[in-house]
Formats: sequence, structure tokens, C-alpha cells
Amino acid sequence: MIYSGAPAAPRVFDSVLRGLLASPDAVTYRPRMKAEPDRETARESIIEFRNVGYRLPNGQPLLEGLNLAVGRGETLVLLGRSGAGKTTALKLINRLLNPSGGEILVEGKSTCSWDAIALRRHIGYVIQEIGLFPHFTIEQNVSLVPRLERWPVDRTSARVNELLNLMRLDPAKFSKRYPHELSGGQRQRVGIARALAVDPPILLMDEPFGALDPLTRGELHKEFRQLQRRLEKTIVIVTHDVGESLLLSTRIALLDAGKLTGVFSVKEFLAAREPVAAAYVANFRMYEEAERTNEPD
Repeated sequence: MIYSGAPAAPRVFDSVLRGLLASPDAVTYRPRMKAEPDRETARESIIEFRNVGYRLPNGQPLLEGLNLAVGRGETLVLLGRSGAGKTTALKLINRLLNPSGGEILVEGKSTCSWDAIALRRHIGYVIQEIGLFPHFTIEQNVSLVPRLERWPVDRTSARVNELLNLMRLDPAKFSKRYPHELSGGQRQRVGIARALAVDPPILLMDEPFGALDPLTRGELHKEFRQLQRRLEKTIVIVTHDVGESLLLSTRIALLDAGKLTGVFSVKEFLAAREPVAAAYVANFRMYEEAERTNEPD
């Protein structure tokens, strides 16, 4: 079973996490405060934060001096406590917010130079509350952006069917239903399908699995890993769940109180001596210890 964050769940570590949690003694922690790509992620940057800050109108800083690059085709997880600045950083990418200082580049172009609507249609966006229109059918929800882009009807219909099949939702069964007629996991699948409708190169996901029950969440984690391999999108995920970060990420960017404390591969994160990262890992390992303690003799 995939770790879901539920403390009472037995056998919370699947084989993937067991491998990741092998002794990290051979791994040398090297913080990369400027998000230098390692060999695995040394690729063209599609998103860049350059000394980015964001302040509320009253002057309260939510982000300060953020320098971070996301390589094309990688999955970067923004991990941190509530209020760490994760969602703020995400919203700066698709210009739901504009920076108070510094700049964000998307495909080499400042977000402030992009037309805001064109930028958002270039980037898929999935949120925890899903945000489906309750008065639209599933077909109408998924086809929203293609229709706004004036795709031909036959092309739009084919794309909706393709995406619903990709999300394991039979179009004949689900296309004409309304969101309230679906389970939470099914609605989340529709939300991902809608975000992928016009095949954007970038996908932003804000706590996409946080509202789901542990079993459904585990199922979607597995399906999402398959989608990652198949679609090769550049993905940025916001979460406060360490297990989710380890399962889904290429790298983990750790935010604390509006500042970047480090960028880590999964192995580096598990071996990290940086205090905030080490605290997350220690908390995460409690579940493994509880599992060992409760095993029958």
C-alpha cells in the first residue's frame, strides 16, 4: 500500500518507499540553494524563478529571494508547512499573482511579458477542490479550454474521449454525468483530464490528492506515476506530504517561512542534514518504526 499520511494504516511503505528508505549513509548531502540541476535533471529550464519575492498589500512577505529552476520534463515538488509560500510560488508561475520583486520566466519569457490568458492556457492547473463547474457535464468540463480555443467539434470530442480513457473513465458511462454524480477520486481524475485538454507542456498541481481518502489517494498516486512516464510533462506539485513527495518527484524544493531552504533529489532529501528537511525525514521514519514495532514476533 502506498503511504497515505494516515498514521493508523498498516504496512504504509510499499516496495518503492522501502528502497528509498534504505540506509542513506553512502549519500553525501550537498545543498543546492540555487537549484543547480544534477545529472538526472540537467536539461533545459522551462520555468525559472530569479530572486523572486511576493508581498501582500500590507507589506507582509510571503516569499523572499526565491531562486529556482524547473527542467523540462521533470516533476518538482514544492514541500513545506502551511504558510511556507508553496501555493504563492505556484500562482506566480501562471500569473494568478505577479511578483513584488524579481521575475519568473516560462520558456525563457518573463511571465509579465506573456498575455495572461495565453499563459494560463499554456499551463494546466489542478487544485485540491478540483473546481469543476457543477452545471456542466463531465464532457463540457473537460472540453472547456478546447472550446474556448475554437477547436472543431470532432477534434474536441475525440480529445475528450481520449482523456477520459486515459483517466480510466469510460466516456460512454461518464461523459453525460455531472460532477455531483461522481466520487471524489473520479472528480479528481476529471480535473486532471481538463488540465491536460489542450496538451499543455506544463502542469501545476496544488494539493491535488489532499482531500481524498487514503485508498483512493494511493490508487491515484499509482495512476499518476504511470501518467508521468507516458506524458513527460513538466510538473510542479504543491504538497505538505513527505510520502507523496518521495513517490512523485524528480526533485524536492523545500520551503520554510517564505524562503527556499534547499533543493534535493529523493536520496539527498532522505540523507539531508539541513534542519527542516531532517525534521521531515525524522517524522516520516516514525511510521516505518511503528510498523517494525508492531510486527508479530
